[in-house]
Amino acid sequence: MSHEVETMAYAGQTPWHGLGVSVSDDLTPNEMMVAAGLDWSVSKRPLYVPTLDGDVMSSTKDFFAIVRDSDDKILSPCGSRYLPTQNSQVFEFFDKFVKAGSMTMSTAGSLNDGRQVWALADIASDFALPGGDHVKGHLLISHPHTWGKSLTVMFTPIRVVCNNTLTMALSGDTDSRFRMSHVQTFNPDIQAKAEQALGLASAQMNKFEAAARVLAGVSYDEKQLNQYFSRLFQPNSITEDITEFNKVSRQVHQCIHEQPGANLSEGTWWSALNAVTYYVDHKAGRDRSSSLASAWFGPRANTKRNALTLAMEYAEA
Repeated sequence: MSHEVETMAYAGQTPWHGLGVSVSDDLTPNEMMVAAGLDWSVSKRPLYVPTLDGDVMSSTKDFFAIVRDSDDKILSPCGSRYLPTQNSQVFEFFDKFVKAGSMTMSTAGSLNDGRQVWALADIASDFALPGGDHVKGHLLISHPHTWGKSLTVMFTPIRVVCNNTLTMALSGDTDSRFRMSHVQTFNPDIQAKAEQALGLASAQMNKFEAAARVLAGVSYDEKQLNQYFSRLFQPNSITEDITEFNKVSRQVHQCIHEQPGANLSEGTWWSALNAVTYYVDHKAGRDRSSSLASAWFGPRANTKRNALTLAMEYAEA
């Protein structure tokens, strides 16, 4: 999983993972695509099966390959119903919002040798919690050139003080993301459905702000906090005693006081949640490249979703 970031561009300050090339903050979606090295296409091509003596037989009818046209790199096998979505179609989704001034392109890039492309846009919407703790809204598109994985559009808040990538999705929350399988094309009709499903106006940000204010308004006690971390990181040995923590639980507990903005909403469930997101984004893993992939799209993204759901459970109890 090391060195997963193939190409990347970012506007503004250097991201927490320290990867990519810096660009100006006024790029069009197409310009961001080019700057991030994503101006390439893919095609679905036949697969051929060799005989035991090395001769090539005819192509299979049921299986094909997803191939990057710029270098003929095979990204994934696929079935006969698979319909490729081009990177240009993904960036077109942002175009009208950027032109209207409601979004600016933030980052974009390619993971795992082109098998996963993403684009992140800054939504002109934010809020501040007590003490000036700012959260900005972003829209993230995950676009895999991999059979069996869906294109996903999702709302993603980011805590400014530490650049923690938060998560909108509470347990049972189905309207914070839109998924499209690759038996459809990401055409204007599907893009319109994605916009409608996400509610790209202020609705998603308002929903997350309400949750954040609940968390920032309720204090934890140490036994609750210890139980919270152990439920997340050692579910088979849940404890209220810090001396019974495993290594990860201890490291996350330290983040309560070490994370940037530790004095903001100190002692609340908002602080507890951000200790988890800070650990996941900035501390977990040895390689920044693979950490980015996991924090946004892999197991650690699920950890952050679970952390939000569980923090709300404690705060609302």
